[in-house]
Amino acid sequence: MAEDYKPLPLRDWIDRSDAEIAERAAEFRAEMKRRHTIRDFSTRPVARAVIEDCIATAGLAPSGANHQPWHFVAISDPGIKAQIRRAAEVEEEKFYAGAAGDEWLSALEPIGTGVSKPHLELAPWLIVVFAQRWGLCEDGSRFKHYYVPESTGIASGFLIAALHRAGLACLTHTPSPMKFLTEICGRPEHEKPLMIVAVGHPADDATVPEKALKKKPLNEISTFIGE
Repeated sequence: MAEDYKPLPLRDWIDRSDAEIAERAAEFRAEMKRRHTIRDFSTRPVARAVIEDCIATAGLAPSGANHQPWHFVAISDPGIKAQIRRAAEVEEEKFYAGAAGDEWLSALEPIGTGVSKPHLELAPWLIVVFAQRWGLCEDGSRFKHYYVPESTGIASGFLIAALHRAGLACLTHTPSPMKFLTEICGRPEHEKPLMIVAVGHPADDATVPEKALKKKPLNEISTFIGE
């Protein structure tokens, strides 16, 4: 794994004016404001090439020591999606039966979640995000990965933004525990499933919970020190 440090000239950078920078920042904010998590998907297909591009964008995210400790499993097979739904709903039944605790369940009430997860079958694609606990050399020996949750979280954010930019909707789903995803997707022991991202087009009657539209204002999520 040891490699010499070889600095290269910065490439692909576009030097923009202050006005253009401000305009692009405002445009992207407006674009992302139109992003909504949905649970009602249509059966309209999504080309594999689109999913490939979005995952490739996620792979451009920064990571600890540039180890890129992630793996994305994209599933369109109806049988596998049905299998994932069945396994997820088993865990959801336990969750809503009391494993989550009253406070957590109360917090979820305005969001409208429940045991049934039809989106896991209806959405044309499921992307399962795995975090790699460690890396493997060609001889099978291990090497350490750094900032794995942080790195994979950033890559997942890139993925969600890319899907929205492409014109698709998605839903992040985190059943707990998620060991069944490792088995169904045939992934090795050093990879930990973090989430399922259901991807597709909204159904004609898709809805968004009112509470989900209430985002904290800038002054509550940021502090500026200096100019």
